[in-house]
Amino acid sequence: MSDAPLENKLRLWREYREMTQEELAEAIGTTAAVISLLESGKRRLSLKWLLKLAPALKTTPGFLIDHDPNELPTDIMEIWADIPEQQQEQAIAVLRTFTRKAS
Repeated sequence: MSDAPLENKLRLWREYREMTQEELAEAIGTTAAVISLLESGKRRLSLKWLLKLAPALKTTPGFLIDHDPNELPTDIMEIWADIPEQQQEQAIAVLRTFTRKAS
C-alpha cells in the first residue's frame, strides 16, 4: 500500500471561486501555508478540513475530492450556492417534481 497522498480538487475549487490561498485561509480561520499544504496533499484533507472548506467554497465535501468544478454544469451549482440553507429542502422538493413521470 502506498503512502502517497490522495489527489483532491481543492486548488481547482479555490481558483474556480477566484480566491487566493490567503482569502480562503481567512474565510476558515487558518493560514495560507496550511491551504498550500492541503492543496498539495502534504497535509491530509481530513473530514474536519472538508467540513470547513466546503461552505467557504460553496460546494460539498465530496465535490472537493471527486469533482473538477470546470467539468460540471455550473448553472445549477451557482443557483444552489445562492439558496439559503433553510430553503434547500424546499428547493429539492421542487426539483423532484421535474423527475416524476406524468400519470
